[in-house]
Amino acid sequence: MSGIYIHIPFCKQACHYCDFHFSTVMGKKEAMVASLCKELALRKDEFKNTLVETIYFGGGTPSVLNTQELEQLISGVFANYKVISEPEITLEANPDDLTAEKILELSESPVNRLSIGIQSFFEEDLKLMNRSHSSEQAMESLSLATRHFDNISIDLIYGMPNMSQDRWKANIQKALSFNIPHISSYVLTVEPKTALFDFVKKGLIKPAEDEVAQAHFNLLNETLTAAGYSCYEISSFGKPGYFSKNNSAYWQQKNYIGIGPSAHSFDGHRRGWNINNNPKYIKSINTGILPMEIEVLSTTDKYNEYVMTGLRTVWGISLDTVQSEFGEKYKEYLMLQADKFIGEHLLYLDGNVLLGTNKGRFLVDGIAADLFMLKMK
Repeated sequence: MSGIYIHIPFCKQACHYCDFHFSTVMGKKEAMVASLCKELALRKDEFKNTLVETIYFGGGTPSVLNTQELEQLISGVFANYKVISEPEITLEANPDDLTAEKILELSESPVNRLSIGIQSFFEEDLKLMNRSHSSEQAMESLSLATRHFDNISIDLIYGMPNMSQDRWKANIQKALSFNIPHISSYVLTVEPKTALFDFVKKGLIKPAEDEVAQAHFNLLNETLTAAGYSCYEISSFGKPGYFSKNNSAYWQQKNYIGIGPSAHSFDGHRRGWNINNNPKYIKSINTGILPMEIEVLSTTDKYNEYVMTGLRTVWGISLDTVQSEFGEKYKEYLMLQADKFIGEHLLYLDGNVLLGTNKGRFLVDGIAADLFMLKMK
């Protein structure tokens, strides 16, 4: 099984923390949709022997497309690929786009999963992030969406400047009040070349301390676990039957094709990424040339990616997989590096699977970097 990711590179306005590729100029929207359809056709042979299980619209803000444009792209997938009878089709959406009319139209389309970028239910947080929606729109969008969709995910951000534990708890409780079956939650990260980075550099904003962010994560994990959610990946909490099939495929290193400017692809041996320039992307696709760079992954690259993705999930790092896929030396190196983290009760072995403890879960990205093989010895 494989997936198709379609990047919609448009937003109404730029969030202060975002470093994804997008444009706030919508003039090329029709041309972009046409080019996305052409790329789908150009790349159909990559999955000629593969079933597509998921279609994911990410961005940017995919909900700026109208329903007809979304259906045009979905039809492009079905016309060029073998798709299972009931694929998971996810649309990332901003609350201000989800009017009653838009949600009704989407419910009658092939889209069967919404991922709504709430981020916070507090107006001061939304203004700091420069989100395009208000707290009232966030709650209204969920009230409307839950009437027509069963499979809904929302995004929440923790580790915000000046966010108290009480305010973070109120955010979580508000999300739970809508009975949403999936919650994705990320720590606010100060990325280079963003407005937030400049604000921090100038001393206008002071980011939350690591200890505060970890306390937020611990509260999130404890509260959602008690409410019946599973933390199946460090930033993803789902009720039984509602884990994201698309994202789970990424973490389990299944093949996927990324369509659109800046979109990434993976076939198990190579990783590719499209140019992150809208006009150049459209021009290249219209001439029948894929504007893609490709990297062939070495055994060490594959090992490092497996460690990085595996440690973030409930599936962990299988020692048997490390040995069979990469060799005995990689397994020995992994356990040598992991030993100190096991001693510090940040990692543990469950049979032949290496996992993060509750104490170490928030730190797994840093721990994974210490497990990486820089070069084969």
